[in-house]
Amino acid sequence: MPGTTEYPVQLIQPDGARVHNPEYQALVADIGPDELWQLYEDLVVGRRIDSEAVALARQGQLGLWAPLQGQEAAQVGSAHALQPDDYVFTSYRETAVAYCRGVDPGALTAMWRGVAHSSWDPDEFNITNPAIVVGAQGLHATGYAYAAHLDGAEIATIAYFGDGATSQGDIAEAMTFASTWSAPVVFFCQNNHWAISEPVQLQSATPIAQRAVGHGLPACRVDGNDVLAVLAVTRRAAGRARGGGGPSFIEAITYRMGPHTTADDPTRYRTAAETEEWARRDPILRVRRLLEREGLFDSAAQRRVDERADEVAHRVRSATLAMPDPDPLELFDHVYATPHPFIDAQRRDYAEYLAADPAPLEEGVRS
Repeated sequence: MPGTTEYPVQLIQPDGARVHNPEYQALVADIGPDELWQLYEDLVVGRRIDSEAVALARQGQLGLWAPLQGQEAAQVGSAHALQPDDYVFTSYRETAVAYCRGVDPGALTAMWRGVAHSSWDPDEFNITNPAIVVGAQGLHATGYAYAAHLDGAEIATIAYFGDGATSQGDIAEAMTFASTWSAPVVFFCQNNHWAISEPVQLQSATPIAQRAVGHGLPACRVDGNDVLAVLAVTRRAAGRARGGGGPSFIEAITYRMGPHTTADDPTRYRTAAETEEWARRDPILRVRRLLEREGLFDSAAQRRVDERADEVAHRVRSATLAMPDPDPLELFDHVYATPHPFIDAQRRDYAEYLAADPAPLEEGVRS
């Protein structure tokens, strides 16, 4: 991927106009009207899932939620570039990726509601559950990719993380190992400009993609609000990995329009003018303008997209509210893959504690 670390790849301008780029246009030449509408639908549904989950968190139905508004194109475009056998290692914000991989929308909130250790079976969809430890998934993706390579599996893995995670040692170690051993992994950085309250300028004095170059990885910067450009560069990187070409790095330049999580107040550290500037680069509006420019937009299709988004949002809400509280002893399930005597002892101790008469404890709390 030479020559793309300085100038981000772009195929759709914010006003919906096409960008003449024969090299990357060839990678999405199969995206006709139907495929473009599917991308548009997934962008809209991804945002609708997110807004419903934010509302649930504000209403006290979720303990926390990590919003994705503004980053839909980075997630949908990259997810559409993957094959079913590819394996996805997420951070905590890739809700739209999970949706595109086929995860039931009704399962997306289980972990965030605090009723389960995870929200879905990773092996059913080849995508991990949200990873709260920043950057750890880079190591997991690299190890899985290298093992798959040793087994002769022609797959790619992809590790999603934010700009802040590039300052973590885990990501540096993962890139070094992947480069040295040609592990078929795609490092996908969603540079949304803010690691909680710290701007990206405090993460790196140079473009983040240059960090990957220093580790020996070919790197590419892409307009992360351009779904076609993201699809193109991810297809190239994933194809390179599957074909034995080794790892690569993508920096998708996007913006987190909402808070870092629902426990955050972004107005304390960034200006309204900044968010307004990025709102003009909205990834969903960009595709709609493209459809309008090319005579592909029609109101009936828009209604179908909106109806699908409402249907999915209803599924998210109804499933969340119906989730039963877990049995307290389930806390000890799945801690280890095989039985472990220390966990068994803890389970017995906790069961005895729960069975004890709680009256003295309650009296102590009241006093």
